[in-house]
Amino acid sequence: MNSSILAARFVCGPHIPVESNAEQRFRAWLAELEPTQAAEIEAWLKHPFPRDILLGIAEFSPYLFDLIRADAARLIRLLACDPERHLAAVIEKTSQDVLTAASEADVMHLLRRMKSEAALLIALCDIGGVWPVMRVTAELTDLAIVSVQTAVRFLLRQEIARGRMTAVDHERPEEGSGLIVLAMGKMGAGELNYSSDIDLIVFFDSAATSLLQDIEPAPFFVRVTQAMARLLQQRSGEGYVFRVDLRLRPDPASTQVAISTEAALHYYEREGRTWERAAMIKARVCAGDAKAGEALLAELSPFVWRKHLDFAALADVHDMKRQMQTYRGQSEISVEGHNVKVGRGGIREIEFFAQTQQLIAGGRHPELRVRPTLHALQVLATSNWISFQACDELTAAYEFLRCVEHRLQMMCDEQTHTLPEDAEAVERFANFFGYASRAAFAKDLLGHLNIVQGHYGKLFEGDPTGTAKLPQLNYAAGPEDPRLLDHLSTLGFKKPVAVAGTLQLWMQGNYRALRNEATKAAFIELVPGLIDGLAHAEDPDDAVIAFDRFLGALQRGSRLISLLRENREFVALVALILGAAPRLGDMLARQPQIMDGLIDPRFFGAMPDQKELSARLATTLKDADSYEDFLDRLRLFGQESLFLIGTRILSGTVSAQQASVAFADVAEGIVHTVHGLVTDQFATQYGRIKGQETAIVAMGRLGSREMTASSDLDLILLYNFDPDNPDSDGERSLHGAQYFARLTQRLISAFTTRTNYGVLYEVDMRLRPSGRAGPLASHIDSFAGYQEREAWTWEHMALTRARVISASPAFRQKIEDIIRSVLTRPRDAASTAGDVADMRRAIAQEKGEGDIWDLKLAAGGLVDIDFIAQYLQLVHAAEKPDILSVSTLQVLDNAARLGVLPQSDAEIMRQAARLYHDLTQILRLCVTGKFNPATAGENLLRVMARAGDTPDFSTLEARVRETQAEVRRVFQALVGGD
Repeated sequence: MNSSILAARFVCGPHIPVESNAEQRFRAWLAELEPTQAAEIEAWLKHPFPRDILLGIAEFSPYLFDLIRADAARLIRLLACDPERHLAAVIEKTSQDVLTAASEADVMHLLRRMKSEAALLIALCDIGGVWPVMRVTAELTDLAIVSVQTAVRFLLRQEIARGRMTAVDHERPEEGSGLIVLAMGKMGAGELNYSSDIDLIVFFDSAATSLLQDIEPAPFFVRVTQAMARLLQQRSGEGYVFRVDLRLRPDPASTQVAISTEAALHYYEREGRTWERAAMIKARVCAGDAKAGEALLAELSPFVWRKHLDFAALADVHDMKRQMQTYRGQSEISVEGHNVKVGRGGIREIEFFAQTQQLIAGGRHPELRVRPTLHALQVLATSNWISFQACDELTAAYEFLRCVEHRLQMMCDEQTHTLPEDAEAVERFANFFGYASRAAFAKDLLGHLNIVQGHYGKLFEGDPTGTAKLPQLNYAAGPEDPRLLDHLSTLGFKKPVAVAGTLQLWMQGNYRALRNEATKAAFIELVPGLIDGLAHAEDPDDAVIAFDRFLGALQRGSRLISLLRENREFVALVALILGAAPRLGDMLARQPQIMDGLIDPRFFGAMPDQKELSARLATTLKDADSYEDFLDRLRLFGQESLFLIGTRILSGTVSAQQASVAFADVAEGIVHTVHGLVTDQFATQYGRIKGQETAIVAMGRLGSREMTASSDLDLILLYNFDPDNPDSDGERSLHGAQYFARLTQRLISAFTTRTNYGVLYEVDMRLRPSGRAGPLASHIDSFAGYQEREAWTWEHMALTRARVISASPAFRQKIEDIIRSVLTRPRDAASTAGDVADMRRAIAQEKGEGDIWDLKLAAGGLVDIDFIAQYLQLVHAAEKPDILSVSTLQVLDNAARLGVLPQSDAEIMRQAARLYHDLTQILRLCVTGKFNPATAGENLLRVMARAGDTPDFSTLEARVRETQAEVRRVFQALVGGD
C-alpha cells in the first residue's frame, strides 16, 4: 500500500462492539454495487483501521454513511488519494468552474458537490487520526472561506453583466467594490467545527463603491448578501454548503443584513458592548474588498483594544464572567447530557479565559492580538500572563473537547454540542470516539472538564480560595458612611447609595419574617455574607431590590435564613430566582421549606428517574393521616419538584429536554398515585364492579413528555368491566357508566381542588371521544369504535401522543394495541395533508400567529413542527410503523432514518424544536401572561439570550424570526397551506 495515500495513513478508528451488525449492513450495500467497485472497497476491509473506520461510520454516523452510499466511486477515490493535495485540487477546480457557471443553480450544484467531497474527506482524516484536530478545523475554515469568496465573486460578476457595477479586474470584481465580508467567531479564528454555522457580518463603504451612479448602495448590497446566503445555505437534494448566521451585526433585530461602515462605526463607538469587543478579536476579512475590509478593522481597533487598563474594562470582564457563571452547583459534572461547548469546564470557558485576558491587556500589548484560541494561550504564557502549566492543560482540554464536538456533529450533521442523555447512548458515542467503554471515555472527559473549571474559576479572582475575611463594617450606617459605600462599589454595585439605604432597613429588622429576635439576630449575622453573595448575581443592584421585595413577602424567615447562613453559595442562586422568575420567588416566600431540596447533594447531579421520584413521593405520603393531609402533601411534593426543576433550568444545569421529561415524570408519578388512592377511597363508598379496569391515558405535552412548569394535564380515562355484572357491590351501588363518570369527577377534584397549598394541576379532558359532548370516562370498546369510525383527522393527530400512564399491564397492552391499530391504518396522503393544513389555518384564525414570542402558535412555531411530525406518522405508519413515537424529536429522527423526510428538513426542525423548548421552559417559568420584551426585566432577557445560545436579546430575536421562517417553509412544502 502506498504510504502517502489516505487509507495507509489511518492510525486509529472507532471501537466496533461485538453485538454490532454494521458489517452486515455495509456488505448489504456492497452487494448493490458494480462488482468492480464492490471488490475495491472489499479490499480495504482487510486492513484493520480502514475496516474499523468504515464499519464505525455504518454503525454510528447516519450522515457519513449516507455520503458513502451516495457515491461509491467517491469513497474509492478518497481512500486512495493524498488528502492534502486532493482537497486543495477539489477546492481549486470548484473555484474555476464557478467562474464559468451559467446560473445560480449551477453554482449551487458545484458548491454542494465540493462540500460533500470535502466533508467526507475531512471526516475520514479526523476519525482516522490522519490530521490533528486543529488541522481539521483549519481545513474546514478554508473550505468555508473559499465558498463565501466564490459565491460573492459569482454574484458580483452577475451584477457587472447587468450593468449595475464596474470592475477593474473582471475575474476579481470584489476589488474596489466597497463590499466587506467579515468572518467572525470560529471562522474568523480558523477554528470551524465539523457542522458549524458560519458567522458573517457584511458591511459596505457607500463612499467607495464601484456601483454605477444611479444605483443605491444599501438595497444593492442587502440583495447581494441575501443571495450569497441563499447560494450557501438553501437546501436542495444535494444538501447545503454552510448555514449562514448574519446575526452578529449591530442590533440584528432592527437592521438590514448589510450595514454601511459609517453606521457601523457610529454604533460601535456609541453603543458597542463588551461581548461585541470580544467578538471582534476574532474578526477577519474573508471575502469582498480586502483593502476596504482591512481599513475598517483598523478603524475598529480602538473600540476593541483599549489603551489603558481602566476600571470600566475590568468591571466589564467581571460582568461577562457573572453572566456566564450563573450558579452551577458544587457537585461533580455529569457526563450524560453534558454540553461540551457551554457546560461547566467546556470549550466556551477556555475561549473566555483567553479572550478576556486579551481584551484587558491587548491594548497595551499588541502581541496578544491574535485570533486562534490556542495561539492566544501560547502568547499569554510566553508573556507571563498565565503559567505554561495552565497553557498546556487548557490546550490539551481544548483539543480533546473539540474532538468530542466533532464526533457528536458527524453523527447526523447537526450543530450539537450535547452528549446523549442516557448511559447506553454515551457508551455508543464513546465507541465511535474510539473508546472501548463509557467509563474510559468518562474518565478522560471529566479530567479535562474539571481542569478547565479550576483555571476558569480563578480567572480575575483576587481571592480564588475564598479565604479572605469580609471587612468589619457598620452595615447599618446607611448612605452617609464612605467606608461602606467604597466597599459596595468594590463588590460591583453600581448604585452603592441605594444599596446602603436598603442595608440600613435590613439591619433595623422591621420585617414580618424577622419579628422573632433569634431570627432577626441570625439575619443580621448573615448580612455581610448575604451582600457579598448578591454581588455575584448577574445584576447585583437588581438582586438587592429583588431580595428586599422577597424579604417583605416572606411569612416565616428562620428556616430560610438558617439555610442561607449555612450554605452561602446559595445566595447568588436565590438572587437569580428572585430576579428572573418571580413565580418561583413567590412560591419560595410562601413555602420556604421547598428550598430544602437544594441542599441535597444529588440536586445538581443527574435528574432523578421515575423510579427515584416514585420512591421520594412514597416517602412524602407514607405518614399522611387523612385524605386532606394526603392532598396537601401531594401539592407540596409537586411544588417542591417544580421549584427544584425550575431552579435547574434557570441555573443552566439541565437541558430543556431533561426538564421536560422531569416535569412529565413528576406528573406521571402523581397521577399514578392519585389514581390508586382515589380508586381505593371511592371503593369504600361505592364498592367495585366485577372485572373492573381503569386506565389513565396521557395526551398532549404529558403524553409526549414535553411538559413545562405551567402545563395542564391532558387526560383520558378508559374503563372496562364484566358486562354481565354492571353494578358495583358497595352500600351505595352505582351502575356501569355512572360509576366511572363519578370516579373520574373524583379524580379531577383531587388534582384541581384548592387547599392551603394551592392547586395540584389543572386537568383538561377535552381530547376524550366527542370532546365536551362526550362522557367524562369512555368504555374501551366505545373508545375503539369511535377512533375507528368517527374520529376526525385532528383527533388521530392528537392520538400520536397518547401514552398509558396508569393501568394494569394487561389493560395497558389492550389500549396500546387499539391506538397502534388506528395509527397504522392506510391513509390518503393528499387528503390527510389537506386536513392538517385546514386545522393549522383554523388555529391561526382563532388564536392568531403573528406574535413571534408565542413560540407555540406563531407561524413556524411549535404547532407547525408538531403537525409535521403528526402528519408524517399518519401518512407513513401503515408501511413504516417504526416512525411512531410520542416524542416529536424522535419522530423527526425516525422519519429521516426511514427516508420519508429529507435530512436537511429534519435538521431544521430538530434545531428549531430545541430552541423553542429551551425558550418555552424559561418563559413558562418566569412569565404568567404574554411575554413582552419591552416590559420584561433585564434579568429575564439575559437568561433567555443564554438559553438561546446568543450573546444578547436582539440576536436572539433575529434567530427566532429566521427559525420560524425556515420552519414555515418546510411546513408549506410538506403539508401545504397558506
